[in-house]
Amino acid sequence: MLRIAVPNKGTLSDPSITMLREAGYRQRADSRDLVCRDEGNDVEFFYLRPRDIATYVASGDLDLGITGRDLLIDSGCGAIELLDLDFGGASFRIAARPGTLGTHPDDLTNRRIATAYPGVIQRYLAECQVTASVIRLDGAVENAIRLGVADVIADVVSTGATLRQAGLDVVGEPILRSSAILIGRAPVEDPAAGVVQLLRRLQGVLVARQYVMLAYDVPSDRLEAAIAVTPGIESPTIAPLRREGWLAVQAMVLHRDVHRIMDELYEFGARAILVTNIHACRL
Repeated sequence: MLRIAVPNKGTLSDPSITMLREAGYRQRADSRDLVCRDEGNDVEFFYLRPRDIATYVASGDLDLGITGRDLLIDSGCGAIELLDLDFGGASFRIAARPGTLGTHPDDLTNRRIATAYPGVIQRYLAECQVTASVIRLDGAVENAIRLGVADVIADVVSTGATLRQAGLDVVGEPILRSSAILIGRAPVEDPAAGVVQLLRRLQGVLVARQYVMLAYDVPSDRLEAAIAVTPGIESPTIAPLRREGWLAVQAMVLHRDVHRIMDELYEFGARAILVTNIHACRL
């Protein structure tokens, strides 16, 4: 039975559970449940602290897990990223008092950097060949400079409002762009069937979230112009209509572009333009 770790709380928990349900897996009915067995898919889910998931996967106690890229890097364990799940996006940034820090990584030399993610910072400093002191704090790092514990802080930033309230400014480019990811151990030549199935299903969910199915009728003499706008994944489906000189076309298009495409098709003479959501797919 495949054993998979899922975040038990926090911003990654509900989206992870929703995505797994969309992929056809049974999930816990009560947020207090720590384990859920999906006998039909031969999978057992364990609901754990997101920060601990990489450790369980790297040790081999669990086969796969969903966590944040920042947490995987911070753990420093042997787990690897298998698939970006495209939710839970966040940027990891450096912040300091206005005017006290330049934007070049060398400006961090000999600084005291407070963070709840020392592994992320240490990797960044090593990549930049910068020597600095990393101070680990469990939270509320925004107060570290005011209290004299650190010169600089490094933390996950979404809007930066909390930093501004603490009198700090974000400095330079993001150290890391994080999101929810599926992780596993070192790749093997012949992965278990359950792992392959999970990856295929999750990839199907990702595609289904990005695309919609677009169907429309178009005069046959405008077909080439229309399918240039809607080439589909492989190619569009085209069928004759009972009405002479008209064709029915169906193709997958990116959700973000659908209204622009509908406008263009209408200008080409297409009519009966319909959009349908995709709940699951395999490409």
